[in-house]
This record gives sequence, C-alpha cells and structure tokens, in this order.
Amino acid sequence: MDKLIRLNKFLAERLGISRREADDLIAEGKVFVDGKPAILGEKVDKSREVCYNKKNIPFLKEYTYLLFNKPVGYVSSRRKQGETPTLYELLPEKYRELKTVGRLDKNSSGLILLTDDGDFAFRMTHPKFLKTKVYTVELDRALEPLHQQEIADFGIRLEDGISKLGLTRLNDERTRFEVLMTEGRNRQIRRTFAALGYVVVKLHRKSFGKYQLGELKPGEFREIKI
Repeated sequence: MDKLIRLNKFLAERLGISRREADDLIAEGKVFVDGKPAILGEKVDKSREVCYNKKNIPFLKEYTYLLFNKPVGYVSSRRKQGETPTLYELLPEKYRELKTVGRLDKNSSGLILLTDDGDFAFRMTHPKFLKTKVYTVELDRALEPLHQQEIADFGIRLEDGISKLGLTRLNDERTRFEVLMTEGRNRQIRRTFAALGYVVVKLHRKSFGKYQLGELKPGEFREIKI
C-alpha cells in the first residue's frame, strides 16, 4: 500500500509554499482530489489525482536547491521596489520560479538559499528548528564593551521582542564583528544595533545552518544537495 500523506504537506512540497498557505488554498476551494473539492486534513497517495488551478500536480517531483551569493543593491523578492533590481535578474530563466528561503535586504549581501521544496524552506526558517546563521557586520563606530555585553548577554528590547545576538570582535577598532543568530526577524541585526545608536554599514551572511558560501563570488550560484 502506498504511504498516505496529508494534502497540505503534499501541496507545500510541490508548490513551494507553507502548509498554512496550502490549507488556505484548500479552504478556498482551489484544490481538487479526484475531481472533487479537497477537504482540510485529507490524505492522499500517488493513486489520487490532485489538481490546483486546473493543473494536475504530479506525486513525485525532483526538487532544486540553489545556493546564491547575493550582492548589495538587489532585493530578495520577485518584484522590483522602484528602480531597485531583484536577485532573480541575476539568475538564469530556469531558476526564476524558485522561492527564497528567508531574505536579505537591499543593502545586505551574502548567502541566500532558493528552492521549490516548501517543506525544506519551512524547516530552514521556522523558529522551532533553531537554524544558526552567521554574519559579518561592520558598524559606523566602535561598539562600546558595555553595549556588546548587553546585546550578547541580556538582549535588546525591540518592538517585536528581545533580540539577543552572539558577538565576536574581528578588529581592534571594535567596528567589525561576527554575529550569530538563530532567529530571522525582519532587519533584526540592523534594528538591534540601531536601538543603541549604531548604524550597520555592512552586513554579509556567511552561513545558514550547515550551508556556507565557500568561494562563491557576489552574483554567483551553484546547485546543492541537501
């Protein structure tokens, strides 16, 4: 007997979306199983025909995983923000349907993962999985030792909660630091330093979980196995 899996998990994996988004599609009547509207909580196997937007979704799929070194000056979305280009403009056409796993803002650089595997994206980004991310950060002025201790040991209160970062000094001037974090809140590193009066002038992500940039230059990419 073929293994049954929940329909929302199946849709998340095939469409590159979250399970919650998959449940929304089911609830909105956009998904059909064997010609009938799908039901929340329903399970399927490869003997069932699942359709979304009138297209059959195959049960088996080869996923793509891309490791990309995003340069400064590009946004991580498919849509331009004004005249700012998107990172997708640096990728071949065949990769432009992949979704980013987390984001880096326009002024940040470094490792971005892209995939069409929604389950992988969920495991990499959901807070409960505690994926460590490592950054190199440069500040506009020397970080006071007391502020370093406050960030690393006690955390800084932001509007969306306490932000605690691991900090390792990289130069004698106390302007460059390696930053470790397991969360992924919007612009968290920049906001943490800003709360103490500092400006992050450079932010570069070196690793995300077990994945590292290695020798990839800005704008370069490679397919990876997970």
